[in-house]
Amino acid sequence: MELMGIIIRKYGKNDLDCMTGIWNHIVEEGRYFPQENSLSVEEAAIFFAEQTYTGVADEDGEVVGLYILHPNNIGRCGHIANASYAVKADQRGKRIGEELALDSLRIAKDSGFRIMQFNAVVANNAGAIHLYKKIGFKELGIIPGGFKMDDGSFMDIIPFYLELDSI
Repeated sequence: MELMGIIIRKYGKNDLDCMTGIWNHIVEEGRYFPQENSLSVEEAAIFFAEQTYTGVADEDGEVVGLYILHPNNIGRCGHIANASYAVKADQRGKRIGEELALDSLRIAKDSGFRIMQFNAVVANNAGAIHLYKKIGFKELGIIPGGFKMDDGSFMDIIPFYLELDSI
């Protein structure tokens, strides 16, 4: 996949420093990812390797975004995928997240998943919500106060899903 000189590809060991920085920045923002603790590069190496697939957005050799793809659950629900997307703060608004999301859907389908489900899209994440609806995801409802913001307040979350045979 290529957009404006950006290539979406499988991550490599040389990408880990950039990936860890991007991931940790979003964790530390405390507004979109449920994780509360940053990862060391060593922890990130294990974390990203454990995923079904980890992809990066590469612009001229620099990682400007990434995604992780993995089962949303186990056993009889193991056919449902989940993904998280992270774009470098100074690269947002360039449709990198959209290309990451579209690539993750193709990889999920190729990996045998039948559904992509997002469990906890924070209700104030207007960009993500707009993108998911544009792609064709359906809202499952609202979970009031499902996300604890960095300031200790609580925000609603919206689960989304997409049947992968529709792409």
